[in-house]
Amino acid sequence: MYMVIMAGNLLIVLAIGTDTRLHTPMYLFLANLSFTDLFFITNTMPKMLVKFQSQKKAISYAGCLTQLYFLVSLVTLDNLILVKMAYDCYVALCPPLQYTTAMSPGLCILLLALCWSLSIHYGLIHTLLMTRVTCGSRKIPYIFLEMNVLLRLSCSNTQINHTALMATGCCVFLTPLGFMTMSYAWMVRAALRIPSAPGKDKAFSTCASHLAVVSLFYGTLGTVYLKPLHTYSMKDSVATVMYAVVTP
Repeated sequence: MYMVIMAGNLLIVLAIGTDTRLHTPMYLFLANLSFTDLFFITNTMPKMLVKFQSQKKAISYAGCLTQLYFLVSLVTLDNLILVKMAYDCYVALCPPLQYTTAMSPGLCILLLALCWSLSIHYGLIHTLLMTRVTCGSRKIPYIFLEMNVLLRLSCSNTQINHTALMATGCCVFLTPLGFMTMSYAWMVRAALRIPSAPGKDKAFSTCASHLAVVSLFYGTLGTVYLKPLHTYSMKDSVATVMYAVVTP
């Protein structure tokens, strides 16, 4: 499965990079999303597969923080790129005559640079905060390391970490979700105003696949993280596989 996902994302990146007809904002965002997912699954799946086959299942402190940093940063990056793709769909449907101006190459590159910068710093903040948490030599009965797992197993006070996670999570995840919800509401309204049936079908098909990915991504995140920390269980760890392995 790992090789299939890797091959699929590589083919998407190569196809978009080599075909000049695909050098548009939507495909630029899609290539970045696939590139992000390549790193994402490489951060989690190889180590997970080795642990399944090996008798030695220990991970070093440095390895723990490294995996955590990339996991947090890349999930955040996935989220922000999905927001930019929703904005692209909105501009394509609602003010279509302004699309060339609203989605200029310079603006697209600037938006992507902002996504990468925010993701890097967001992951760094939470990784640095995690260095103040002590876990000792503990058995972690989960599929891979993530924030809630380490906070639950901590031997020290995690109130600061939990508060920072909730506060920054609202800004980084809930605000983009609200923006995407409004964008899709406007897109549906614009699509319903199209007089011809083929035009409506084309409008809905433009954003249907993106909406499915957003639903999968936020559905699993909400299932895992929008609950008290003490209720986190193995079932929630399995749910994270939906965004860690079954990538957009």
